[in-house]
Amino acid sequence: MTVIIKIVTNDVDRQRLRRPRNMTVAVLAYNGVNAFELGMAVEVFGLPNMGRDWYRVVVCSDAPRKQRAASHGIKIVADAGLSFLDRAGTIIVPGWQDIDAAPPVALLAALRRAHARGARIASICSGIFVVAAAGLLVGRHVAVHWASAEALARKYPLLRVDENVLYVDDGDIMSSAGRAAGLDLCIHIVRRDFGPEIANVVARRLVIPSHREGGQAQFIPRPVLAEGDSLGKLRDWIRGHLEEKLTIAHLAAKSRMSRRTFIRRFEEATGVSPGKWVLRERTAQARNLLEATAMSIEQVAVAVGFGSADALRHHFRTRFKTSPLRYRLGFRA
Repeated sequence: MTVIIKIVTNDVDRQRLRRPRNMTVAVLAYNGVNAFELGMAVEVFGLPNMGRDWYRVVVCSDAPRKQRAASHGIKIVADAGLSFLDRAGTIIVPGWQDIDAAPPVALLAALRRAHARGARIASICSGIFVVAAAGLLVGRHVAVHWASAEALARKYPLLRVDENVLYVDDGDIMSSAGRAAGLDLCIHIVRRDFGPEIANVVARRLVIPSHREGGQAQFIPRPVLAEGDSLGKLRDWIRGHLEEKLTIAHLAAKSRMSRRTFIRRFEEATGVSPGKWVLRERTAQARNLLEATAMSIEQVAVAVGFGSADALRHHFRTRFKTSPLRYRLGFRA
């Protein structure tokens, strides 16, 4: 099985995942904070009946005791001010309201102080823009939602942005992709601190998997290509005949072009070779069938032109970083 995360460290002792001494978790709140991301962190690290060694969660804001606007009309009253970050062992940075807006100077200074004294910082989704603005990510590996990857890389070119993984563990700095991937990261932190058995307990209480296979590729929608070019009708035909043997020679003849001209025109229209485009359509259609039908893996493989379940598994794992069965279990009851 392949779990698409990234743990970046060359220190063997750090990989032994010893529980930190400071179990206080500070969760940041600010105007426009994503309520779901803030709530998931409070829920995981604030679970009751987990023993006296469990985390202590404190919601922190630059204006404690004052209502802060969150997403979806929710108002939040923080427990403490930013000075509390100096006492936290872990700081959770939920999604930032506007990736083009500069975070408050006081917030960035508080993050820098906390990190300098040894606190670990974990961002969820667009919260990575806050950590980057604090100057803590130069040369670091980070995860981000696939839709924000280009903007993050452009704004902070010294980062190593990975838009494929669900989360990245870079030691004292951790980051997750989209919102639900924040849960994966929170469970990972529990696993680091308390081991796999306790992480499994937490996952069962939340009714979520303790490990999710695959990266973000399985959630990225297929691009819709403009059909104004001369090969638009051919592509429509291919989508309806994926089970057939679609050779370059056959497609070129159907388009009434030479092989060379067909390949050139196809690449101009789609940005990829005919072979890669057909492969992408086959895996995408396999994904649709796995979601919407009860067909066996072998039946799906034949229906989309892979011929065998082994071939489908190979191409599906290459593209989506998970197996067809795991994908189906994740999207179907």
